[in-house]
Amino acid sequence: MLKWINISLLLLLALLQYRLWWGENGVTELFDIRARVQQLSGEAAQLDNRNQRLGAEVVDLKNGLAAIEERARNDLGMVRKDEQFLWVPNVEVPKRQVSSADEVAEGALEGKGLEEGLPKVLNP
Repeated sequence: MLKWINISLLLLLALLQYRLWWGENGVTELFDIRARVQQLSGEAAQLDNRNQRLGAEVVDLKNGLAAIEERARNDLGMVRKDEQFLWVPNVEVPKRQVSSADEVAEGALEGKGLEEGLPKVLNP
């Protein structure tokens, strides 16, 4: 009789161990979930950083006319009424690299404007 109780307890222990390690909601699934949480945390941190940079760009565009003017000059090629635009023929101008929103926002966070990329304009 005691022999059957020991065998049944061992079988019960083996069944519980199997469910613990390989069953639903077991240890292997716990490790998978922890790895996924770590991966998603890294992605969330990158997205938070990007959101902060874009937020800085939005604030800069809302509050500063200089930022709007820089965008108009660089992206649209606009010139103010009191300025003269000089074009020299047969001179190749290096193509300006178009900045992504992330790069512009990153520069705004660092306090950099787009002045470095502005065309040279002379005031009369």
